[in-house]
Amino acid sequence: MPSQITYDTDMTNVDWPQMKATLVDDHFDNGRTPEQLETSFKNSFVSVIAYDGDRIIGTVRVLSDGVCNAYVVDVWTLSAYRNRGIARTMMDVAEQQLEGQHVYLFTDDAMEFYRKLGYKEWDVGMGKVVGKWLQNKKQPD
Repeated sequence: MPSQITYDTDMTNVDWPQMKATLVDDHFDNGRTPEQLETSFKNSFVSVIAYDGDRIIGTVRVLSDGVCNAYVVDVWTLSAYRNRGIARTMMDVAEQQLEGQHVYLFTDDAMEFYRKLGYKEWDVGMGKVVGKWLQNKKQPD
């Protein structure tokens, strides 16, 4: 029986330890704990998770002021599921919540994918980590 891919923007019933384990296994882990993943996704303007049954196979998060600026992060599709349109669909679901906003993202390995979605390259961008990576004074409630 072919799998049924579903997309969810409700973060209520996410299995955060499963997400962490899957990200580690797929070499897309940036060190966040399951609790930090939960805080990251729940505090985002839009979060989309793709599932195959109960298995998490993709993510997209968007940080936004809700008016004019949005930043896409954590775009990931499980390696075995790539090139099936899952990331494109997750981006479509997220972008439906971003009407009228300038949407920005950073990538160093998926330029062609984002070009196909209408993104254009910009020559500027800067960033820094304040303090130590993933060491926050404010802890989740």
